[in-house]
Amino acid sequence: MSKHYSVLLNESIDNLNINENGIYVDCTLGYAGHSSQILKRITRGCLFAFDQDGEAISYSRKILDQISNNYEIINSNFVNIKEELNKRNITKVNGILFDLGVSSPQLDEVDRGFSFHNDARLDMRMNQNQELSAYEVVNEYSVDELTRIFYEYGEEKYARNIAKGIVKARNDKKIETTLELVEIIKENVPEKYKRDHHPARKVFQAIRIEVNDELNVLQKALLDAIDLLDVGGRLCVITFHSLEDRIVKNTFKKYSEVDKVYKGLPYIPEEYRPKIKLIGKYKPSKGELEENNRSRSSILRVIEKL
Repeated sequence: MSKHYSVLLNESIDNLNINENGIYVDCTLGYAGHSSQILKRITRGCLFAFDQDGEAISYSRKILDQISNNYEIINSNFVNIKEELNKRNITKVNGILFDLGVSSPQLDEVDRGFSFHNDARLDMRMNQNQELSAYEVVNEYSVDELTRIFYEYGEEKYARNIAKGIVKARNDKKIETTLELVEIIKENVPEKYKRDHHPARKVFQAIRIEVNDELNVLQKALLDAIDLLDVGGRLCVITFHSLEDRIVKNTFKKYSEVDKVYKGLPYIPEEYRPKIKLIGKYKPSKGELEENNRSRSSILRVIEKL
């Protein structure tokens, strides 16, 4: 397995303001980079870590066991954060972390089909037990459906051209692998576009978001996370593309402002007061970018519950 590099590690751990007796949630356990640092800082508290990737869970368990046993891994999508914590009689927590996107080991593990650089069966499932994979999206979605996801989730300007090319190609034979798909994408964009950047990047991002329903999941989980935070609790969210960041930014903006109907009034009913305050926005340091080029698009946003 390739080295796992935890993006914005110091910034996110510092901003969680960890109390050694607190309850913390890592919504994206991955390969335990952030989780191990949280666990080192709690003595009588507890860490709950979510992941739906079996390989990541077994790898991380070995790392966390060496630190302490004050943790539980929950094998579930973080969209179920509230439900899963409620089952464990946890209704308030001191800090929550989301590190979104695909981990380096998932990208580098060729047979997962996340990368457009290596040949593998079309897959891209973060939860390998679910039925919908990239194969079904590419081979079963209509031209209009493909166009919509490439445009909305990939912000791909040649979305319709590429969608038409995919449907035309699969009429001859099913599209089985990542590099077959890459070739079709290349055939359906202008030469100049190919010279400027890899033409498959945005399409692969769009398919991955569709397969894992990432944006809807994020929207719901953020609201539940804000609700679960105790007063003074911190929420840290690391995003890797503008679609995720926009959802986080807009959600934080909405809940950190007074409802406009009540703005300027001498008394504001409690339900219309801000629920959170904005703490900050952080980008990787020059040193981090030199060590790990994959962190270049990452942004950390932090809020505190009021």
